[in-house]
Amino acid sequence: MNELKWTDLDFRWNTMMLRDKVEGDRTIPLTPYMGLLLGALPRRNEWVFSSVKSGSGRLQAPDDRHRIVLRAAHLEGLTLHGLRRSFSTLTEWIECPAGVVAQIMGHKPSATAEKHYKQRPIDLLRMWHTKIEAWILNEAGITLPATQQMANV
Repeated sequence: MNELKWTDLDFRWNTMMLRDKVEGDRTIPLTPYMGLLLGALPRRNEWVFSSVKSGSGRLQAPDDRHRIVLRAAHLEGLTLHGLRRSFSTLTEWIECPAGVVAQIMGHKPSATAEKHYKQRPIDLLRMWHTKIEAWILNEAGITLPATQQMANV
């Protein structure tokens, strides 16, 4: 994520292209709340997560900031990988299909049907990803601004 460029975000079609060092590029839905958060960031240069102190112009590794935020929230010990595991686990509360979750998370298909027969369009992934985000935000007591809710109806 620290290599995410503004050109990787499409706010018109609400998609985000992620680069994977092993599998290459993949496109996932840009959910409403994440779109709000990313859209509010300053556009200093080509990098979404820019840095005025870094020679490259972007954040290098989130580890230091991650630890500071965890300390402030009294959540020491929560890893970035732990957040990925939590996302995967929480999707079960809304009965999201496992293959959809795996595709959003960038996991390789494991079953034969997933490898050869299931080709999910971005709109199907968006439907589920938006439901996942809405459930998590509801559980956290976070509400989207009304204008953003209407944009996703």
